[in-house]
Amino acid sequence: MSELLNKLASVEARYDEIMARLSDPAIQADPVEYRTQAKAASDLQELVERAREYRTVLEGLAEARDLAASGDAEMRELASAEIADLEPRADTLLQDVKRLLLPRDPNDEKSVVLEIRAGTGGDEAGLFAADLFRMYSRFAERQRWKVELLSQSEGTMGGIKEVIASIEGKRVYSRLKYESGVHRVQRVPATEASGRIHTSTATVAVLPEAEEIDIQIDPKDLRIDLFCSSGPGGQSVNTTYSAVRLTHIPTGLVVSQQDEKSQIKNREKAMKVLRSRLYEMELRKQQDAVARDRRSQVGTGERSEKIRTYNFPQSRITDHRINYTTHQLDGVLAGELDDLIDHVVAHFTAEQLKQATATDPVA
Repeated sequence: MSELLNKLASVEARYDEIMARLSDPAIQADPVEYRTQAKAASDLQELVERAREYRTVLEGLAEARDLAASGDAEMRELASAEIADLEPRADTLLQDVKRLLLPRDPNDEKSVVLEIRAGTGGDEAGLFAADLFRMYSRFAERQRWKVELLSQSEGTMGGIKEVIASIEGKRVYSRLKYESGVHRVQRVPATEASGRIHTSTATVAVLPEAEEIDIQIDPKDLRIDLFCSSGPGGQSVNTTYSAVRLTHIPTGLVVSQQDEKSQIKNREKAMKVLRSRLYEMELRKQQDAVARDRRSQVGTGERSEKIRTYNFPQSRITDHRINYTTHQLDGVLAGELDDLIDHVVAHFTAEQLKQATATDPVA
């Protein structure tokens, strides 16, 4: 415990030092440095607040325990009541400071590239992929994030084979990073005359959006092919070489973009997707926790691989990673994802805490 308190005292000292710098006229006169210091203070603020409250509660507990051990009967009763109030608060604050002491994911502040693909299940898989895209789009609207469609390959009956979109906003990756994987749906398709329940899948990938400073792409490593767009869009779209296909020669990654009439805009969108995919590949190499193949993030799309099941007959959603079930299926598909995401984030944060505690007693 003393080691933990020493660590918190060190964080507080660092925070006070930064706040003193923010009051320095020289720092205030330098916008870049001021923003850097202000962000550093903001990053530490919640931890410092919790640490100070935790110390206050510990001091109150110590005083109450002294009274309970040495006071008269009435004082002991009052002290016991105070201890009963403070102990749960101390436990909660201890978990908070441990959580806030965990190393931050450097990508948590980033926007994302969201990729959804129909998996096993034919037309029904394409319809489910469209449902998932609407769900995440509506969730993004609730968060006041900006969704930009980068590319879409339409399926039949209003479904989609693949959709790629960017979602920009505050801490998008921190909220959506655990959504990657195989999503499974169980329902009666509109085309099923006998009323049998079918099982289909769609894969979701959430990639932290990479800027040019994150991933430098050598022009010599790119092959750029131009071709006429296919599908709807009018005569000008289908007869001009506005579509762009980028091939990253060292990795073999290929990105095509044809949604815009402008070749320049198509190239910009394709580069955004390519940078994000390359950045994700680098992250996987560094973390060495999952396979290097990008598809390992979402599996193969087989029915047996799943992170979450959406069961329409029972209005049930089950996240298999955390064994959590909710019967608010309609609300979730309408974008009310906060409760589900909160449970998933809490689970993985708790797992991080366990690992940190196992290797560092004060973590």
